[in-house]
Amino acid sequence: MRTAHALLALRAIAGREVHKFLRQPGRLISSLVRPTLWLVVFAAGFQNIFGVAILPPYDTYVEYRVYMVPGLVMMVCLFNGMQSSLAMVYDREMGVMRLLLTAPLPRAYLLGCKLLGTTFLSLLQVAAFFVLTWLFGIELSARQIIFAIPVIALGALMLSAFGLMLSVYIRQLENFAGTMNFVIFPMFFLSTALYPLWKIEESGAQWIYLLTRFNPFTHAVEALRFSLYGQTEGTSLAVVAVAAIVFYLVAAIGYDPQRGLIKSS
Repeated sequence: MRTAHALLALRAIAGREVHKFLRQPGRLISSLVRPTLWLVVFAAGFQNIFGVAILPPYDTYVEYRVYMVPGLVMMVCLFNGMQSSLAMVYDREMGVMRLLLTAPLPRAYLLGCKLLGTTFLSLLQVAAFFVLTWLFGIELSARQIIFAIPVIALGALMLSAFGLMLSVYIRQLENFAGTMNFVIFPMFFLSTALYPLWKIEESGAQWIYLLTRFNPFTHAVEALRFSLYGQTEGTSLAVVAVAAIVFYLVAAIGYDPQRGLIKSS
């Protein structure tokens, strides 16, 4: 595989993802509605986790919204990964994926280009969300954002790979909505996006604590939370990186017509 051919494929595949996104402004709006609602509305009700009133003083409300930001950033990446998975299922039904994967380049590389395009879109949407947080009074310094960008990229890569893996096993568009609800909500709520891990353990719900602790989404959120304070959470970063590799490898095997499920489609 020549470098020029590899770069041309990356530009074509990732560029297609960006162009589709730019032609659909409603997609950006919809990706920001959910985290904004959590940030503005739900924060007031969830603060009692910290032992404060449902309608607390304004400064406590702001404090909890700051706590929610890493989880909501990863929510944006998660939903974008699911949107990419939906697009993959649609492309497979329309025959676009079959044409793409028959290109004279390694199939794993072609899927990697798709993955990078999706990750880049996640970063664009996260940047828009950071603008919204600033408008709602949550000011992150340039230093915090610089520290956070590599961690966000890694988390977005993992969640994009997760969506790529799901696209192997979702056979029809009609099944996608149910699959999204089955995957997204448990992954989000069984994490530290809305409440700290120690609080779950303190509540006595041991099985929920264990599920939350071993949830890769939890580690993506915690790695980002530490990075915003200029710290590195090595364990969480390692878990996110390993999960991204595993999800990608499972997807690559699934799209292999000799070994995966695509041969039966």
